[in-house]
Amino acid sequence: MSTNASSGPEWSGDMLDRPEMVEAFATQLRRLLSEQAEYVARIRRDAEAMWRANPPEGYGSFEAWWAHRRVASPFAEIQQHIEKAARLTFALEARYRRRRHEIPAARQAAAQARQAPALPRGQAAAGRPGQPRPRRSRPAPAAAEDGFMDMIRRDRPA
Repeated sequence: MSTNASSGPEWSGDMLDRPEMVEAFATQLRRLLSEQAEYVARIRRDAEAMWRANPPEGYGSFEAWWAHRRVASPFAEIQQHIEKAARLTFALEARYRRRRHEIPAARQAAAQARQAPALPRGQAAAGRPGQPRPRRSRPAPAAAEDGFMDMIRRDRPA
């Protein structure tokens, strides 16, 4: 797209790799389209005013209305299309930002999370959900000298 000095830099597709450049492009495009819509609106207003002030001779009222409609309606349609194009720049900006920047960043973050280093053996696996907690060993007997029979005698009521 070739531009003049007042409208800013000349754009190319590779400049749209950063979100702020996409925003600047959409803003500049929106401004240019709005200026063109206003230009068409001025011409339309002037044409309608001239038509009303100087209706052609030899036309009846219906013929004059019909001729006016045939002249003025294309201006109105062009103006509507330009205004719609200016509104579409918001969708362009949002889609481009989402598809080129936000979705790839989210995918990259998810891939990095999947490739996170695994915990070395022996570290707390209980903190990860879905993993069984390791069993704790039973406490050692009070005295190692006590034998089995001593433990039974102690627990048995006399």
